[in-house]
Amino acid sequence: MAEPDPDTISSGAGQRLGAPETLGISTLDPGHRPPAMPPGRHVTIRVRMLDDTEELFDISQKASGKVLFDLVCSHMNLIEGDYFGLEFQNHQKMMVWLDHIKPIIKQLRRPKHTILRFSVKFFPPDHAQLLEELTRYLFALQIKQDLSCGRLTCNDSSAALMVSYIIQSEIGDFEESQCRSHLLNNNYIPDQMPLIDKIMEFHSKNIGQTPAESDYRLLEVARRLEMYGIRLHPAKDREGTKLSLSVAHTGVLVFQGHTKINAFNWSKVRKLSFKRKRFLIKLRPDLNSSYQDTLEFLMPSRDCCKVFWKICVEYHAFFRLFEEPKPKPKPVLFSRGSSFRFSGRTQKQVIEYVRESEFKKIPFESGVPGDRTDSPRRHWKESVLVSAEDPSASRVRMSPLHQRNGHEERTGSVSRTEETRSPTRQTHPEHLNTGVVSNSPHLSASSGHSHGMVNGQKSLELCGHSPDGRLPSPLTSPLLNDACSVRTDDEDERFPTDRAYFIAKELLTTERTYVKDLEVVTVSFQSAVGQDEATPDSLKDAVFSAFEPLHKFHTGFLREVEQRLALWEGRSNAHIKGDYQRIGDVLLKNLQGLKPLTANLNKQSEILLELEKACKASRRLETLCRDFELQKVCYVPLNVFILRPLHRLIHYKQILERLCKHYPATHVDFRDCRAALADVSEVVDQLQGSLIKMENVQKLLELKKDLIGVDNLVVPGREFIRLGCLSKLSGKGLQQRMFFLFNDVILYTSRGMTATNQFKVHGQLLLHGMTIRESEDEWGVPHAFTLVGQRQSVVVAASSLVEMEKWMEDLKVAIEMAKTSNGPSSELLTSSLTDNKCPEDSSMEAESEDDMTAPHTSLEKPTPHRGNTMVHVCWHRNTSVSMVDFSIAVENQLSGNLLRKFKNSNGWQKLWVVFTNFSLFFYKSHQDDYPLASLPLLGYSVTVPSESENIHKDYVFKLHFKSHVYYFRSESEYTFERYRTSLKMSPFKSFVSSLMLKD
Repeated sequence: MAEPDPDTISSGAGQRLGAPETLGISTLDPGHRPPAMPPGRHVTIRVRMLDDTEELFDISQKASGKVLFDLVCSHMNLIEGDYFGLEFQNHQKMMVWLDHIKPIIKQLRRPKHTILRFSVKFFPPDHAQLLEELTRYLFALQIKQDLSCGRLTCNDSSAALMVSYIIQSEIGDFEESQCRSHLLNNNYIPDQMPLIDKIMEFHSKNIGQTPAESDYRLLEVARRLEMYGIRLHPAKDREGTKLSLSVAHTGVLVFQGHTKINAFNWSKVRKLSFKRKRFLIKLRPDLNSSYQDTLEFLMPSRDCCKVFWKICVEYHAFFRLFEEPKPKPKPVLFSRGSSFRFSGRTQKQVIEYVRESEFKKIPFESGVPGDRTDSPRRHWKESVLVSAEDPSASRVRMSPLHQRNGHEERTGSVSRTEETRSPTRQTHPEHLNTGVVSNSPHLSASSGHSHGMVNGQKSLELCGHSPDGRLPSPLTSPLLNDACSVRTDDEDERFPTDRAYFIAKELLTTERTYVKDLEVVTVSFQSAVGQDEATPDSLKDAVFSAFEPLHKFHTGFLREVEQRLALWEGRSNAHIKGDYQRIGDVLLKNLQGLKPLTANLNKQSEILLELEKACKASRRLETLCRDFELQKVCYVPLNVFILRPLHRLIHYKQILERLCKHYPATHVDFRDCRAALADVSEVVDQLQGSLIKMENVQKLLELKKDLIGVDNLVVPGREFIRLGCLSKLSGKGLQQRMFFLFNDVILYTSRGMTATNQFKVHGQLLLHGMTIRESEDEWGVPHAFTLVGQRQSVVVAASSLVEMEKWMEDLKVAIEMAKTSNGPSSELLTSSLTDNKCPEDSSMEAESEDDMTAPHTSLEKPTPHRGNTMVHVCWHRNTSVSMVDFSIAVENQLSGNLLRKFKNSNGWQKLWVVFTNFSLFFYKSHQDDYPLASLPLLGYSVTVPSESENIHKDYVFKLHFKSHVYYFRSESEYTFERYRTSLKMSPFKSFVSSLMLKD
């Protein structure tokens, strides 16, 4: 490329990159060692890293460029390496990228004397698409270099702001004399001296930011600059005017000086080619455009032209294609034109791969705010990688030491001997959830040192946690001790064979879970929140008066059911047909006793609204409630626990319906069961309307916590319909967005890399007057359809045909409802977002660089937020859930013992399992107060094992998602059928309807 090599850049205080003497294990492909080296003469190649350190790599001259590049990525344990490349100066003094396909010997004339630079090659439109903190850190180093050499031009305000983030990351919180001295000794921008005071002013506002957050904010400012990621290539137009060409994720750009004067989006470009010095852009026909069909630019030489053409080909493939293009067959006689093609994963493949990989490792974490001496990002800490295929195996990322201000730093990570000490310790594969989604740059100090989490709570010592005590990734692997409850194959328990017994046992096991859920409110919630003066007396009285009588009643009911089942399943009584082999009388007696408590059941909706009102009025109470939701006992949202008594009535009704269907009319238990069914049906009918209404309110309140940019989501008349992931087509290509469909409006949001793990609202489309049309042929994108609003149209693509049909069906119903209903009349979003503006597409033009400083002036720390709600699971699994699905899930809650087996493990492990909210929660026993781990099931398939899997047991079902496989074994045909039915009615991916019992 035509730019000179930048001068050597000062690395500043404290380098954060480096490498051990021995290579770690590459994470590019789990389980693979560094790439195999072809035979032949070896040569030592120097690679300059982004922090200006140089590393030596011994490699065969016959090896391809990809072998060397993979070695570099393996050396750094870099997973998202596809955004980067190795560039060098060729014999024509042009900077070119190392070709991954060609052998090194054909690219480097003098390998020993050539320095390759490891640099960012592809700049994505949104740094939130970079899922690893290490990747964002490397991007920040690239921005630092671009600023220093003058490549990234901007106004003084933006330059000073970016430098303030760089020095916050390097030297920590502001101290005037230290900051001034550092700026005098280190040059970050070409003309820094006049801006020192402004830089210091910005730096003083960054107090408390971790290095990760500083990097994130640096990228947030940089990505909005016109010259972000731009590499200029000199050219001329037909009239001889001097111009520069560049390529970005959007397409080919034309610059005059440092001002962009034209852009040709990929959607408008039909073909790019070059002929000698001429670079040709062929456009698609457009009647509304004054451009000719083919644009021609003259570049300094044919080689310059070819270099730029290659970069354009790679940019287009990386950002626009779904998968790596396949090589063209070699011509038999002769070839015409260049055979160059893009080699590597596309951005879509990278994102999908990293999301799957992030569940198998402990992430590269940031330090606690204010503690710079023990920041794990300033040294590469030891991280344990867990194999999903072999839970007993572990891989280690090596950790070199780094220097900061002349002092050696060491990590506080778990040692390898600690990790491998217990041979009985076994891991769950990737999706067993022990924590909140933690891709955020930092967490508040209050939660920064907590251990392994379940919904944000500290977990048992048996659970996995990150070595520095920070929160693990959303669906990472806890460590469970199999020795506590391992079952051997000959330990089958003996139960009565009567189906009624297993129906009664379901009543017992689910009642145990229900009583525990009541205690979350009567004991845990009241002790955590009820004692605080911020909680209004009216709320305390309402919770106490409603839940205490229910808890007392159900504790007695559970005791009676336990006594009856103990007699029923007693081995000494198995041959006797007595009164204890029935359950209807116990149900009838207790459901009649529950009738006087109907008034308490009616209070659940009042408590829900009272709690929301009190939280609005008191910031302290809102914080207390959110902190309580992060505790380990609160394994589902607090509002779900409040509505549990209403849900439980539905469960009683279903159990009694199954008993009445099973018993003949002459059975001694039939009459009591039928009478009890009549009693509970009467109460359910009375409360059904209230339950439907409150489930909708509960869902709106839960969504409100996950969204940023909504003023008044919970308003009378608004109904939630569906939430989930769709890819939105814009000038930047397909961007993953989270969509929320209500009966009056559809919102689209993106997930920000912030400590709150919330979704930022980008815009809204009103449903009134909206139409839908399929657009796959129009845009060439699979499963695409267009939402045509009154003032804006949005093109979206679903992940599958099934998902597209679900969305289109719900949208059509919602649009019809919007035509006839009055619906909510108030405006939904903040004044900065309207339904005729798409901020993600127009932010480059709408914001000035001076405006970028505004969001960063507040030093208030965000409140910790639940990061593994259904919204986040949908985001990670790229799927959707409707309100109908939520309602059905309420009716299909289960709990009890299951035997679990991993794909490559030998024995079966007995666990207490609770199935609710589309997740399996795992406990050692039903007496535990909180789960050890959880497995969100959205996206999973449910089948039975095939013969080749050698699962020679009855009543086994299989859950699998990509390469992650679990087997679960139930105790009876009835229990197997119940799980089969419950899982079938949940919105899991590709459910196999032919799920049958094994012979």
